[in-house]
Amino acid sequence: MIGRAACRGAATIVNAIATGKGAAFGITLEADAIVELERGNGDIVLIGSDEGNDLISGCARAVATKALGNSEVTGEVHIKSDIPISRGLKSSSAVSNAVVLATARAVGTNLADTDLILTGIEESMRAGVTITGAFDDASACFFGGAVVTDNRRFTVLHRGTMDPDLEIILHVPDRRISKASVKGLDFSPIVKDVEKALKLALSGEYLKAIEVNSRAYAKVLDVSEDIAQIARKKGALAAGISGTGPATAIICDRAEVGGILKALQKEEGSLLRAHINDTPAREVVPRLL
Repeated sequence: MIGRAACRGAATIVNAIATGKGAAFGITLEADAIVELERGNGDIVLIGSDEGNDLISGCARAVATKALGNSEVTGEVHIKSDIPISRGLKSSSAVSNAVVLATARAVGTNLADTDLILTGIEESMRAGVTITGAFDDASACFFGGAVVTDNRRFTVLHRGTMDPDLEIILHVPDRRISKASVKGLDFSPIVKDVEKALKLALSGEYLKAIEVNSRAYAKVLDVSEDIAQIARKKGALAAGISGTGPATAIICDRAEVGGILKALQKEEGSLLRAHINDTPAREVVPRLL
């Protein structure tokens, strides 16, 4: 039983930690998965890396159990991704989505989109790679476009589109920010600002929401907004911290890309290019594996 799938990443519009409601938009960085299973009593192993094995094996086994009941399965999972890990660019959401979809194809079950997403979220929470459940991130990765969700109720509040001609520049520092390091922070002082960002997102004003959200969270996360400020001065339509950082997502017109890249080249960290993604995971053809 072999299944292949891909899911693209996302960047933050509104971080859900402060209020339980969040928003994200799809980008074209990608995670691909191949799941190979057979009947038998054994482990499901992530090949080539120890990082994320609990999440990956949990996702595959959960889908297999839903499809096959108590039948034992064993096998392996291959992952390849160009999404930086633990930088706020939804790597775990994209990977878990890709694995549950590939597993569903491997075992021949046609689970609904929401069932697949929630399976990945449940395993992500069990593996400790998400604080809020990341229903906003997982939905934006799976469906593409812009999505606003209530992460506590696992409901989609709004879906929209963004101009596919917009360019995305991602500034990715070398350091990572773990979810565990964020759990003890007090986000109550920024709730009003985050609620303002949510209202903007719900009305389709995603670019304004990104900037309001970023300014609010930068204060609590102690993540610098310097990169965002440089990008704004060089003509970016919006720029802000993605997730809990430290990556910054920059949205701009094609004509401004060169100037923004030049201004950021001297800053520490790497620069990645991407585009808006509006292609659902079911329609994405794996290109990395």
